[in-house]
Amino acid sequence: MVEIILTIIVIVAFILFIFVIFDHKFQLDMIKIDKAEEDISMYLQRKMGLLDRTRPIVKKELKKEDFLHQLDENFEEKSNFEIHDDLKKYYNELFKLVDENEKLLKSEAFVSILDDLNNNEEDIVGTIKFYNDTVVEFNHLLVSFPSRVVAWVKRYRKKAFYNNEKREIFEILNQK
Repeated sequence: MVEIILTIIVIVAFILFIFVIFDHKFQLDMIKIDKAEEDISMYLQRKMGLLDRTRPIVKKELKKEDFLHQLDENFEEKSNFEIHDDLKKYYNELFKLVDENEKLLKSEAFVSILDDLNNNEEDIVGTIKFYNDTVVEFNHLLVSFPSRVVAWVKRYRKKAFYNNEKREIFEILNQK
């Protein structure tokens, strides 16, 4: 009888140990995801500010009154995903304008802003890669055994990616 009780205690302890290990993995991934989201938000705000600083220069040099007027919108109700997509469009619009009007490059202030934008864009890309890689790990834990049990108990849900490539790769992996 004592052996049965000891066996049950050992099995329960082992199950709890496994549960704690996988819960720790989830918690660690969630911390990394939250930090990456904070960094992405900071870089997106900086990008928005830099894009806004190009507007008066474009207005002065090219007499374009409505250039990037979308930056006046209220971005507070949008998610980082939506803000990222919007700012990516505006960023591309700016560089298209620069390609069509090289006289903008004569302004040192404008060139400085473009350099800052390029550096900021590299930071965004790196942080998004870190975020997406961590989300892949997190979402993989959600569908794997025994971590799937921990996810069910803790009610963890899949996280979204910043680009469609990662979503498609994860969906392909889920179907196998």
